[in-house]
Amino acid sequence: MKILAIERETPGATAQQFKPHLKPEAVRAWELYQAGVIREMYFHRDEHIAVLVLECADETEAANFLATLPLVKAGLIAFDLMPLVPYDGFARLFGDC
Repeated sequence: MKILAIERETPGATAQQFKPHLKPEAVRAWELYQAGVIREMYFHRDEHIAVLVLECADETEAANFLATLPLVKAGLIAFDLMPLVPYDGFARLFGDC
């Protein structure tokens, strides 16, 4: 199942708090990418927040993988999760509605 994960920074978190975790965060994100868990990674164009597309069995599995990220472990960020399903609107064109 595809899961969209949108980062939220913890209110009050400072750049100084983030700094020691940024390289380990990139390493862990790379590991999850190589494992096929993270399929796509983006930053929002106007805000420095991550938007990830994950391939997981369900939201619980996605949350468990995201919990291994150093910035999540440090309590500096969290993710809102949105499970995605394939678009079925084309059935209106080709099927009985």
